[in-house]
Amino acid sequence: MDETIAAVATAYGEGGIGIIRISGEKSLEILDKVFLPIKKKSKKQNNKEGIFLPESVGMAIGESIVNRRLTYGNIIDPLTNQMIDEVLTVYMKAPYTYTTEDIVEIYCHGSIVSLRKILELVLRIGARLAEPGEFTKRAFLNGRLDLSQAEAVIDLIKAKSDKCFDVALGQLDGSLTKEITTIRNNLMDVLVNITVNLDYPDEDIEIITYENLINNLSQINDMIGKLIATADTGRIIKEGLQVAIIGKPNVGKSSLMNALLKESRAIVTEIPGTTRDTIVEDMTIRAIPVKLIDTAGIRETEDIVEKIGIEKSKESFNHADLIILILDGSKPLSEEDDHIIDIIGKRKVLVLINKIDVAQVIDEEDIQRRLANAIIIKTAIKEDIGIKEIEDEIESLVYNGEVKQSGNIFITNVRHKNLLTSAKSAIDDAIEMVDRREALEFIEIDVKRSWEFLGEIIGETVSESIIDEVFARFCLGK
Repeated sequence: MDETIAAVATAYGEGGIGIIRISGEKSLEILDKVFLPIKKKSKKQNNKEGIFLPESVGMAIGESIVNRRLTYGNIIDPLTNQMIDEVLTVYMKAPYTYTTEDIVEIYCHGSIVSLRKILELVLRIGARLAEPGEFTKRAFLNGRLDLSQAEAVIDLIKAKSDKCFDVALGQLDGSLTKEITTIRNNLMDVLVNITVNLDYPDEDIEIITYENLINNLSQINDMIGKLIATADTGRIIKEGLQVAIIGKPNVGKSSLMNALLKESRAIVTEIPGTTRDTIVEDMTIRAIPVKLIDTAGIRETEDIVEKIGIEKSKESFNHADLIILILDGSKPLSEEDDHIIDIIGKRKVLVLINKIDVAQVIDEEDIQRRLANAIIIKTAIKEDIGIKEIEDEIESLVYNGEVKQSGNIFITNVRHKNLLTSAKSAIDDAIEMVDRREALEFIEIDVKRSWEFLGEIIGETVSESIIDEVFARFCLGK
């Protein structure tokens, strides 16, 4: 990491401010060559329009730039002596920086042209263009962040909801690290006891018993299992809950979508088959990111375009985390309703018996009997009746009916889930061997495997290829 790196740290496009970030031992030297601080404007330094005209750069910058203090001035091309932009700069001295290296940030006007010109100048003077995620990778390699904290940075950037942001922020703050470290320490205690009993059998030490091993390993297994159990909710928090609204044509699917969105997105008419394609909207319900899919009504049709929409409805249905089935309570179940109910089978489903503001003839008991995992809510969607109850059920389903606490840890990363699963599997194997009273040497192998799997989560026992793979998901400048 001897090279000094640089990249644009703000999103591509126009904006009020753009940021170029530089990290490495040559950061201040590069700034010295391209930046002219402006302390005081004299008449000699201004033309008739009052615009500052620099005479030279690299003027004893050490006397002008103070650690962690913004400095106003101009970026100047030292070859042409032309001003590129009016900027603010800040120099942050190692090791108390994001990367633990010297860092310079240049705040210019958020023009694509300005950012490009300044970055090209910085690269020409001696920096190298940073790879995606390289600033955070340096923070990891230099010990400021562990691997799970580094991964939380990208989750923060990509957060789709307040809850997702809060979970990522907790992970960045070390909540997952502390939990994993506690489990690894418990595993290490077991390993130490096994090793001592193997290496010093004749010494006056406490003899480890198989009963103690079972108790200790079972407690550790429970701790890992509780983390794994949060993964499904964690995935939804991160990626969003896919909700497919399904039902026969003109039963109120588009009206429900509009009611949840609080705006008219889907066309609502009295003509069956108006929604001829799936309509997808991203929204937030009770801080839960939701991908709401309004499907075409499922029915027999000769319309080629509508047939395509119906096939897409079935595809959305198959991939959905939650199905919302809307039935018309003012009518008995039709053949189309029966067909949809048969397709759903034992899947988890919210059944909305709609149009309860008119006389009801639908057989609710028959629906409950045929859909064993159904939660039934009575609604009058156009009158906004039942919408709150729908949101309540969605929230309850996501969190498995448990009360949410701000300090909860959720596993939102597939890599973490897979490693936790592997760690638990290794402990399961160790417990089986303890039950069979097998030799401690064999039990020790699986306990150590579990300890190493958990170490991969925080980056203590991880290969370079995995590290590269993790940081390749980052954007430039982070």
